[in-house]
Amino acid sequence: MSQAEAQAQSPCAGSARRGRPRSEAADQAILDAVIGLLENGVPLTDLSIERIARTAGVGKATIYRRWTGKEELLIDVIRSVEPPDPVLPGTSVREDLVIMLESMRRRGLIKRTSALLHNVFSQMQMYPKLWDNYQQTVIEPRRQTITDAIGRGMERGEIRADLGPELVSDMFIGPLLMRTVIRPGAALEPGLAEQIVDAVLEGLRPAG
Repeated sequence: MSQAEAQAQSPCAGSARRGRPRSEAADQAILDAVIGLLENGVPLTDLSIERIARTAGVGKATIYRRWTGKEELLIDVIRSVEPPDPVLPGTSVREDLVIMLESMRRRGLIKRTSALLHNVFSQMQMYPKLWDNYQQTVIEPRRQTITDAIGRGMERGEIRADLGPELVSDMFIGPLLMRTVIRPGAALEPGLAEQIVDAVLEGLRPAG
């Protein structure tokens, strides 16, 4: 599945097509209301659709025309705070992977400095439905984008083809996940993406 296809199949894309035309002003008011509540320390358990609607100055129906529920709305809030996912040029596996890993590095830095994201992610795993939604609509499409880039690299002979794309993907992603999740205080210095990609590609060159 391509990045564009993954985005088209996400709950957010589906909600944008149903019902009457959406008002960008209402959308932003709702997102701003959630962000404001979270920044003021409101826990996810107290973040009801009723409270969000009241804070945004809209009716509950306005929210439900856009999102199926609180989980889907929170995913869009996270997306609005995080940097957008990059579009890969597809010209070389190295270029694609550097772009994706640099995006991961910057996202890791933002999560360290954003009190809102720190607040949300510290609570999110306590809510299986929300966590699963985030995994399916955000994490998996990003992972698929990297796996697709690796598959193209194998087809072009840039990467040895005797290993599965999933395993190779883990080799590239693993160092950044180590520094952003397992060792959250580890350095995320500029140039890290290039360093990881070049080191791993060196060991994955086709023989001969």
